[in-house]
Amino acid sequence: MAGSDTPDEDRVTKAALARPIFVIQKHDATTLHYDFRLEVDGVLKSWAVPKGPSPDPKEKRLAIPTEDHPLDYADFEGVIPAGSYGAGTVLVWDRGTYRNLTQKGGREVGAAEALGRGHISVWLEGEKVRGGYALTRFRTGKSEAWLLVKKDDAEADPGRDPVATEPRSVVSGRTLAQVAAGSKHLR
Repeated sequence: MAGSDTPDEDRVTKAALARPIFVIQKHDATTLHYDFRLEVDGVLKSWAVPKGPSPDPKEKRLAIPTEDHPLDYADFEGVIPAGSYGAGTVLVWDRGTYRNLTQKGGREVGAAEALGRGHISVWLEGEKVRGGYALTRFRTGKSEAWLLVKKDDAEADPGRDPVATEPRSVVSGRTLAQVAAGSKHLR
């Protein structure tokens, strides 16, 4: 088979390509935060996470819903001009695919339905962030808010702080300052 060594390898590759994506963009806007985005029904459902994701299951991270973004925004790095929605510098801090783990009554609940109900569990396969995470809505209405929490699984690592120790883009290797300056510097 062209492109693979075995039929199993080809099947795994196709399965990985069929999985929805997630992206975490580091965004220096009014305040520095991380935009956590999940592909759901053809768009990127999005939350602003002020402290970024944590690999520690004891850390609960506030996640404020923001507007949906188009899928092609997942690769965006650059500067959003002043006066525009989300003005500031953006880099792709992490990205990968995810699997929806949400179940109710022994059946899988689709991502859109899970979000509508206020709770989704996912398994992230990123470059910096991996393993199970849950997003749970705890406040509704005008000031809707969610919590992003790492599941206690083999990928949990309370001693690791990738937000502090891994500031560079997984796409370009640049820092926010280099993106803002227009630098083409790579790792």
